[in-house]
Amino acid sequence: MSGPPHFSLSSLQPLDFETKKAYTFKVEASNLHLDHRFHSAGPFKDTATVKISVLDVEEPPVFSKPLYTMDVYEDTPVGTIIGAVTAQDLDVGSSAVRYFIDWKSDVDSHFTIDGTEGTIATNELLDRESTAQYNFSIMARKVSLFQYLFKDHCVDGFWSPQEVCWGNTLLTSKVNILINVLDVNEFPPEIAVPYETSVCENAKPGQIIQIVSAADRDLSPAGQQFSFRLSPEAAIKPNFTIRDFRNNTAGIETRRNGYSRRQQELYFLPVVIEDSSYPVQSSTNTMTIRVCRCDSDGTILSCNVEAIFLPVGLSTGALIAILLCIVILLVIVVLYVALRRQKKKDTLMTSKEDIRDNVIHYDDEGGGEEDTQAFDIGALRNPKAIEDNKIRRDIKPESLCLPRQRPSVEDNTDIRDFIHQRLQENDVDPTAPPYDSLATYAYEGNGSVADSLSSIDSLTTEADQDYDYLTDWGPRFKVLADMFGEEESYNPDKVT
Repeated sequence: MSGPPHFSLSSLQPLDFETKKAYTFKVEASNLHLDHRFHSAGPFKDTATVKISVLDVEEPPVFSKPLYTMDVYEDTPVGTIIGAVTAQDLDVGSSAVRYFIDWKSDVDSHFTIDGTEGTIATNELLDRESTAQYNFSIMARKVSLFQYLFKDHCVDGFWSPQEVCWGNTLLTSKVNILINVLDVNEFPPEIAVPYETSVCENAKPGQIIQIVSAADRDLSPAGQQFSFRLSPEAAIKPNFTIRDFRNNTAGIETRRNGYSRRQQELYFLPVVIEDSSYPVQSSTNTMTIRVCRCDSDGTILSCNVEAIFLPVGLSTGALIAILLCIVILLVIVVLYVALRRQKKKDTLMTSKEDIRDNVIHYDDEGGGEEDTQAFDIGALRNPKAIEDNKIRRDIKPESLCLPRQRPSVEDNTDIRDFIHQRLQENDVDPTAPPYDSLATYAYEGNGSVADSLSSIDSLTTEADQDYDYLTDWGPRFKVLADMFGEEESYNPDKVT
């Protein structure tokens, strides 16, 4: 017999004690190099039966599915159970199994799992518009009977290390969980994009001037069916209408034969958009339609303010020039009025501190007022007229046609009678200045202890004043010439 005296066996696939506990087979041994001399003695081989028993070892628990898929509606209350996972220990004398969530980060704590039952519940409110799907892993781990009975103490963290409470970490299996967040119809549909809609002045009824579409934040447009219509208030005698194409789009259709920019430049069209989900959501969107000038082919030429003035023949430059001229004229008028008001205010304003020698402010209130003491008639006269009317001594004054009354010659005539007589003459004299003035003469009378204040007695000597020229003035001034001349004093008896 040649060759090794033993042989070895190897398995071609994994062995599972829970599937098959033993394997039995026969092994045949033969001599490969026969000696012809002993060929007649027999076959020179032997057969043996081999039985292999599979021993049981500790294995991690096994989940019932390779992948779990669950669905939950958004805004589901916290604590709602949405599903469960199941794992079993297939070893003899199966052990209890504990479940854990293998989160990638601490912020992904949207769900919780019951460690004993394997039920999964929501831990936060879910928003499909924020996250539509969650993908995480759940681990199952075997625990002993002692660990299972005192699991509450493990939760409270009374014992350590972790293996005492949660079992051996090497005997852990993992499965993926896929949770889809279902949409709840909470947002109404809206116009997809802001449209700039325009209509020609020469538009005909039935023309489609704009195609509009809608969008919904709840689902993609492929998962919704939108309907379009006019609002009830706009459906009464409408200038435009909505034609629903039943494919989530609609067209704005004209209802009139022509539009005028001069009558109305902008039209506002309220459009109601409604979705098909439950509960039904709808919204009203207002579209602005501008009337524009177009050519015969419908090509828009202009929609701005300039187009209104084009039929008049005004260009943009001419319009700007006209507006500029109007602004300049308004500025000039405002400045002129402001200067006039300022000048008038300065003229009427009387300041007590503004004192000038060449400016005299006087408010003539008429005769008899108390403030006539400060009245100076000379300040109101024209200086040129005063010079022209000034009496010249070298020229004999012309006599007036009105004869003056001569004072009567009496023995008891005194200066008081003379004053009264002169006053009467001035009252009837038409050449006397018609000024509202009052001249007061104070006569002290006879026998006064004080000297006279009259200007007649103010001269100390006859040589202080020469009144000889009065004799050259004619009969009208004869009385004064006799009174103030070099001749003897005035004698009424000499008056003729």
